[in-house]
Amino acid sequence: MNTFKVTSTLIALSLSQSLYAAESTDIDSLVAAAQKEGQVYSIGMPDSWANWKDTWADLKTKYAIEHQDTDMSSAQEIAKFDAEKENATADIGDVGFAFARVAVQKGVSQPYKPSTWDDIPNWAKDADGHWALAYTGTISFISNNNLVEDAPTTWADLLTGKYKVTVGDVGVASQANNAVLAAAIANGGDEGNLDPAIKFFGELAKQGRISFTDPSIANLEKGEIEVAILWDFNALNYRDQIDRSRFTVSIPQDGSVISGYTTIINKYAKNPNAAKLAREYIFSDAGQINLADGYARPIRTNVTLPDEIQAKLIPNEQYKSVSPIKDFKAWEKSARKLPRQWQEGVLIYQN
Repeated sequence: MNTFKVTSTLIALSLSQSLYAAESTDIDSLVAAAQKEGQVYSIGMPDSWANWKDTWADLKTKYAIEHQDTDMSSAQEIAKFDAEKENATADIGDVGFAFARVAVQKGVSQPYKPSTWDDIPNWAKDADGHWALAYTGTISFISNNNLVEDAPTTWADLLTGKYKVTVGDVGVASQANNAVLAAAIANGGDEGNLDPAIKFFGELAKQGRISFTDPSIANLEKGEIEVAILWDFNALNYRDQIDRSRFTVSIPQDGSVISGYTTIINKYAKNPNAAKLAREYIFSDAGQINLADGYARPIRTNVTLPDEIQAKLIPNEQYKSVSPIKDFKAWEKSARKLPRQWQEGVLIYQN
């Protein structure tokens, strides 16, 4: 039972400090309802990803909201919401950009617009409030300096290297799918044409240079990964947690893709108000700074980052050749076809 109580005055004061430009009466009601629920269950929002741990800690400290997470991919999150329905065991998830519309189409999400809604660019949010990108990520390379003599800075470098390349679970994980899209863009393709990427990775597979080791921090630390293709915020986070000198992180200079991740609130959530409060906090100044402290670039550009956090990010000049997703319909169609393409054009060559 949740025994934490706070007066309306303290609620209004706390939220005025941490939830930007909020209407206190609406927020007071949301906090009261969330505290009555007392907990929020997330999926795909583990402590190690984009510094979610600080946001969950803040929700507990400020509002007495307990939290548990089960990590899974974007596709698995949506499938879980859809399969469980009224028997929901999760309230909120964090999915890749391409999967946000899938959640809406399947009818498993519910809308909530945080008080900072107007600060979010139109391209990065659903008009009805079903989803909004909280942070962006750009596909990058992370190389183990102890195993790789010349750290790659381009896709062309990958193709001529002598090391194995870890891509991740293509066809399932948003990070891995966007790695394929980034390779396509760098090699003349686009959202509707992934053939250049399939050809690229097919060549790596013919060389026996694709690794199926999970690109996790544990495997990086154990030296089981030579080069991995990851979102920049994951690569930087892993690098600094292990040993900054052991790894090189770079944005591919011949092309990459910038995308992002969005929370989706389960239509059938048992703790819907706690989930809405979580989204409210994520888009507050404090929540956005938390994400940046986890190397994720905040979607709200009007948030001033502390100097020490800004210094943790990759220099802006490395992002000169990155491209946002422009044709989402084409990308959604390509993403649906990708598992079969990957099987027939890449995995077939693996020994």
